[in-house]
Amino acid sequence: MKKILVAAAMLVAGLITAGTASARGLGVTAGLNFNTANVKEVQLDAKAGFSAGLTYLLDLPLGLSVQPSLVYTQKTADFSVLGNVEAMQKVGSVNLPVSVQWGPDLIIARPFLDVTPYVGYSLSNKFEGSLAGVVKGETSLENTFEYGVGVGAGLNLWKLQAIVRYNWNFGTLGKLTDFKELGLGDFKTENETFGGVTFSVAYFF
Repeated sequence: MKKILVAAAMLVAGLITAGTASARGLGVTAGLNFNTANVKEVQLDAKAGFSAGLTYLLDLPLGLSVQPSLVYTQKTADFSVLGNVEAMQKVGSVNLPVSVQWGPDLIIARPFLDVTPYVGYSLSNKFEGSLAGVVKGETSLENTFEYGVGVGAGLNLWKLQAIVRYNWNFGTLGKLTDFKELGLGDFKTENETFGGVTFSVAYFF
């Protein structure tokens, strides 16, 4: 996974260096994500998170463009475990998505389709919970690499951009075992992944 992250970083650096003449430019991006974690036999609810960072749009021939970004993302998920344990997981990670876009240039606007592979690393990964609303506990999960792909659509209008996409995450986000404070016993999250809808906007300088 470290090799994938290094390769992606080299790709971003190469695109920025080689494509300055045809680049739309550097920009800032921010957005909301509505993620649902996938854990076997646990009831989950979608929860809103956010992302913010830098992005760089490089225009290519034939309606193609490539847009690498470096963003900080916070994802959360609500858990209902064993009927009387309520818990929430909060993950903060640095992600490197590379959006590959195609769409016609309509002069005043450019609609496009989007495919975005990404890699990332969680900087913080906390699991908080309460038993019957009384006994409370908190633990930190291990920080891990994550990777996945998003598919969506977007619109460029002047210096502004909006993208909506659905993301599939194939990397696990921590392992939780024997959370004794809440009596979870052998409850585990080693097969857990995050996925969901993201909406982002960007402004290019």
